[in-house]
Amino acid sequence: MATKILVIEDEKDIRDTITYALEEYQYEVVSSEDAGILKLLDEIKPDLIMLDNWLTEWTSDANGQQISRELKNDPKTAHIPIILISAMSNVKELATAGQADAYLQKPFDLTDLVDIVNRFAAPPVR
Repeated sequence: MATKILVIEDEKDIRDTITYALEEYQYEVVSSEDAGILKLLDEIKPDLIMLDNWLTEWTSDANGQQISRELKNDPKTAHIPIILISAMSNVKELATAGQADAYLQKPFDLTDLVDIVNRFAAPPVR
């Protein structure tokens, strides 16, 4: 069974790039442009969540950092590794404040993307 990664990124080109790169490594990717998909976590059962910090489609004042913190403080989802994605220069601090397991700064190299995912999700057998 493939490792399942949930990618929440509102920029289509970035979301498509992440999806394509991870699928090339045999990860199963479920992607969304907004955090509304989090309502389906029980069905999706992701092994890892990649979460953009700035989601323009998110309907409240929440951002990726706040969403990450909420997920990490919920016993049902606290075990799921979260990688916060942002173009902001203080992404490391945002990830720490949001209790994310790691961060990826935009723009990123595809090798860095795969390396960080492999740290938290069992790499598929190739």
